Amino acid sequence: MLKSVSRRVDDALIKTIREDVWERVQSMDAGQNEYGFDPFGFHAESLKYVLAVAVLLYRHYFRVETFDIDNIPDRGRVMLVSNHTGQIPLDGMMTATGVLIDKQPPRMARGMIERWVPSIPFISTIFARCGQVVGTRDNARMLLKRDGCLMVFPEGTRGINKTYDRAYELERFGRGFMRLALETDTPIVPVGVVGAEEQMPAIYNVESLAKILGMPAFPITPTWPFLGPAGALPLPVKYRIYFGEPMKFDGDPDDEDRVIGAQVKQVRQAIREMLTRGLEEREGVFF
Repeated sequence: MLKSVSRRVDDALIKTIREDVWERVQSMDAGQNEYGFDPFGFHAESLKYVLAVAVLLYRHYFRVETFDIDNIPDRGRVMLVSNHTGQIPLDGMMTATGVLIDKQPPRMARGMIERWVPSIPFISTIFARCGQVVGTRDNARMLLKRDGCLMVFPEGTRGINKTYDRAYELERFGRGFMRLALETDTPIVPVGVVGAEEQMPAIYNVESLAKILGMPAFPITPTWPFLGPAGALPLPVKYRIYFGEPMKFDGDPDDEDRVIGAQVKQVRQAIREMLTRGLEEREGVFF
């Protein structure tokens, strides 16, 4: 009987989440065609169901708190530039979920995913239907010219796959995002994510095995692979996501690396300061 009651409560919760998500998705203009798709494969009806799971993780598993989310402009092109951590890209999912359900009015944050993701059957389709886009310069440029909200991770796999002894140390940032921001006259909102480093702390990366499997990394954690599939579950850490004030840069997108690198350094420093703030403010990893 208790299981039956619990199931009814869970079903009601999921239904409520779906209805709330659908209302928010419908309030946005994502540029879909008459069949409900945009040029990148985003499909709002599909998002309604997938995002219900994301919202459960956001609200009840990672208990995400956002800070200064209204720094994201309500409309017009914008680029969210974030640190990237945690072995699996749940930090991107939680950031995009927050922008959709905690910001008013809501926005669709379109993440730039690694080029190897489309090679994964089924997963690649889910990502596309939920608005994620393969990280090519042409795709990013097109999204921004459509006044989209673009989410990028300049550390790439260097950040997400680092071992825990280097937690919250920012890796080298690529310069491509800054050249794109200059080319498209796009403001940058720096984002600092605190909590994801602890969700799956890697103690070693088996690079040779990752290469054989065609993966960017094969992490060894305190629970994976020793506990089997259960060991691959992220820990229920508490996320804190900080959104900085928009940063506007001027200049030639084809300028020399030294000049572009100095501008990138300013964004990197803004993210570093938010991470420092988040680490000082939190009382523990799980609360």
